[in-house]
Amino acid sequence: MTVIPRAAHCISRNDISNNALKVLYRLSNSGFEAYLVGGGVRDLLLGKKPKDFDITTNATPEQIRKLFRNCRLVGRRFRLAHIMFGPEVIEVATFRGHHDPQTTEEQEDKNLSQQAKSGMLLRDNIFGSIEDDAIRRDFTINSLYYNIADFTVRDYVHGLQDLKDGVIRMIGDPETRYREDPVRMLRAVRFASKLDMKIEPLTAEPIPRLAPLLKDIPSARLFEESLKLLQAGQGYATYKMLRQYGLFKQLFPILQQNFTEHSDSPMEYIIDQVLKNTDSRLANSQRVNPAFLFSVMLWYPLAEHAEKLSQEGGLAYYEAFALAMNDILDEQCHSIAIPKRITSTMRDIWQLQLRLPRRQGRRANKLMEHPKFRAAFDLLELRANAEPHRKELVELARWWDEFQVANNSQQREMITELGQTPARRRTRPKKSHSGAPRKPRNKPQDNE
Repeated sequence: MTVIPRAAHCISRNDISNNALKVLYRLSNSGFEAYLVGGGVRDLLLGKKPKDFDITTNATPEQIRKLFRNCRLVGRRFRLAHIMFGPEVIEVATFRGHHDPQTTEEQEDKNLSQQAKSGMLLRDNIFGSIEDDAIRRDFTINSLYYNIADFTVRDYVHGLQDLKDGVIRMIGDPETRYREDPVRMLRAVRFASKLDMKIEPLTAEPIPRLAPLLKDIPSARLFEESLKLLQAGQGYATYKMLRQYGLFKQLFPILQQNFTEHSDSPMEYIIDQVLKNTDSRLANSQRVNPAFLFSVMLWYPLAEHAEKLSQEGGLAYYEAFALAMNDILDEQCHSIAIPKRITSTMRDIWQLQLRLPRRQGRRANKLMEHPKFRAAFDLLELRANAEPHRKELVELARWWDEFQVANNSQQREMITELGQTPARRRTRPKKSHSGAPRKPRNKPQDNE
């Protein structure tokens, strides 16, 4: 163990949540060990602002609950205490002990430990010391402990050196640790992208081989992980790394058949763009909505499947499109359980793609009143940019771009011209609502 005294590190209590400090001090004053641990310590040492603060202690979950009236115990696989402070939740975990593959009858009877044949831990509530806990964590940079008793930082696995060197290194045998929890493969990629670090070669080597183990992870958990991967500000870089290690196809198997050798298909183009746009919005503190992201990513599989159903089944395209939406969402939800509140919005965005070409009469103005019109237009524009050879699609996107900023009389004129032959239509400069020439604008995707 290496102990870094207060004078030798940059962590200040001023940078730690007041509620986390309350929990740390109450545990310490009650005779328990109490440490800030994990990503909070890592980010503070890197000079970043932590998203949340996790605490570890030698107090059992039941002892923690007795100390805090605002506590609830959660989780079966790992028993945790959540201390509730309004919207802020401080997670407190008891030191984990060594997991013995030869589970004892006593452990089985108490439901303390259970491991699948694949090596995945199904239940792990064996408690131990801080030394045990340190080597049970996933990566060295996440196994640093800030001691509230003397304000030192404890390092049991050379995590500080890896933090300085920019290395993501698994604690213990990487293959064994990935088998215990395959989501660790996703975490390795996420931390490498988020922190601009490299995955250590021995830590990276098993990932492509073990990527199929993600199929054993509950789809609801993978939904939450997918948001952390793609909507945390480094989505584009993370996506590229996920593809590099064969992990992306485990999350979105339906997209795999449309990937190309040079990553130059229309589907790959719009995925690249939507992830770059999402990163840009997050960098500017703008809101993002996973429904828009997923609707863009799955558009081309949906359109291809709808065309196939229409041609082979002899169905009207609108009917085939409705069936295709059901099929695509059902298939995707096998790997990532997208909640209904999100799939409902995705359906709205997709259905509007069929309505946007129908602009005659009052339809155009009514479409603009639809709550998801802006998201639908952004998808239309991405499609037009991805397929510049489709002149009717490019023209449709250009028309809607102009229509949104035109005044009432200009909008009526644009709708009237739809029924005229191309020769009779006059060229009109883009104008703003005031009638002045419109300045170019950088339109962000609709993520509201």
